[in-house]
Parts: sequence; C-alpha cells; structure tokens
Amino acid sequence: MIQLPDNKKEIIDLFAQHEGDTGSPEVQVALLSYKIQRLSSHLEENKKDNHSRRGLLKVIAKRRRIINYLQKLDEKRYAALISKLGLKR
Repeated sequence: MIQLPDNKKEIIDLFAQHEGDTGSPEVQVALLSYKIQRLSSHLEENKKDNHSRRGLLKVIAKRRRIINYLQKLDEKRYAALISKLGLKR
C-alpha cells in the first residue's frame, strides 16, 4: 500500500474526480485507507487496545463495501483505484 499524505485536503485533491469532489467512491476509499494506516500503526504499538481493533475492522469492512460498489459501477475506475492505492484484489 502506498503512503498517503497526512493532510485530508491533499488526499481529496489527489483522488477527486472533479473540482469540489469529496464524496466520490475513490475519495472515500482513499480517506478510509488513510484511516486504516493510522489505526494499524496505533495497534502495532498498543497490542491490547481491542476497542481500536474493533474500529479498524469496521473501517476495513466499510472500505470493502465501497470498493465492491465501485467495481459494480465502473470496472475501469475500480482497476485504476486499486492500482493507485496498491490494494490487493
């Protein structure tokens, strides 16, 4: 997985489909991927933090649902997003 910028605005600018786009599936998946990276690094240091672990699993499931939606919507956009983020599938 690539390292995403630490700024939410930069992530939105990087994945936006058009000016002012904050809700497209690409942007949502990128923001969730950033959140997953943060939570994963937190859990590496705090192995017994089960509340955060549950939150991480919820975020992963939400990203998976959005990715599945994008795959059904447009296969080209799905493939571009997966390659850009470096996700498996």
